[in-house]
Order: sequence, then structure tokens, then C-alpha cells
Amino acid sequence: MSASMSDKPAGEATELALDTDLGWAIRMVSSAFRRVATASVADLPGGARAYLVLVALADGEPPSQLALAKAVSLDRTVMTYLLDDLEAHGFVTRRPDPRDRRARQVLLTDTGCTRLTEVRQKLATAEAKLLVDLDEHDNRQLRTLLARVAHTAQVDTTATDVDC
Repeated sequence: MSASMSDKPAGEATELALDTDLGWAIRMVSSAFRRVATASVADLPGGARAYLVLVALADGEPPSQLALAKAVSLDRTVMTYLLDDLEAHGFVTRRPDPRDRRARQVLLTDTGCTRLTEVRQKLATAEAKLLVDLDEHDNRQLRTLLARVAHTAQVDTTATDVDC
């Protein structure tokens, strides 16, 4: 006769509970976030991808198109089309990289910065609804821990994306 869940020690049964499963938690949060985020960024050309690009551009030195694509984990070709759309709307501009004339730097325009601020406000409102059960400390801690895991995942992804 096989042992049932109730025959296992309490600690072991808890570890196997759905609400402690990392995959389940990530899927639930990802699905809920995708719903609220999609609505918040719907009027950006390129939606959520465009939002990530604008956020990445708001953070420091203008990157090359290739560096930007790697930072937000987008294919180079997809990045080119997305930047074309963002540039057509006046949100970004591209210029030759002064360190490497073959490369193009991507810059956030004033219009893009204003639009990013508006979208961030909508997204912050949506995120607040999703994170309503967390106090300020837990909210910051969740974001910090998720960012650490995301960086690890990005490094792992980049390490396995070797060109042949």
C-alpha cells in the first residue's frame, strides 16, 4: 500500500503544497501582472516591450541598439522594428555611437520621457492593486529579490545564447 500525503511528516507535506510551489507562484503573479500591465501600456507602440525599452533608456548612458536588445532580452531584428515604431512616434532617436561609428546609440526624447512618466503612473496604480497585501517593506523586498533572480536568469540566458 502506498503512503498518502497525510502519512508524510508535516514539513514534507507543506513543501509539496501548491501555494508553496515556485512555479505556481510565478505563473499566478505573471498572469495577473500581464493583465494589469497590458492595459497600462496598451497605447504605447509595441506595448510592454516598448515600455521596457523606454525604462532601459531612462537609466543612464545611451546604449547601442545591440546592448539595448540584450538588456531587455529582445531579438536584434525585433528591436530594430520596435525602435522604428518608437522613433516614428517621437519617443526615441538614434545616432551614430561616437565610440564606434558602425553602432547606433538609442536616446530617449523629451516626448518619450513624458510618455514613460505617464505610463509608469498607470502601471504603478495597477501594481498597487496586485501588491495590496504587502506593506511597503515587503513590497521593496519582493522587488529586490525578484530583480536578483531576474539578473541571474538573464545571465543564464545570455550564457546559453552563444552564436555558432
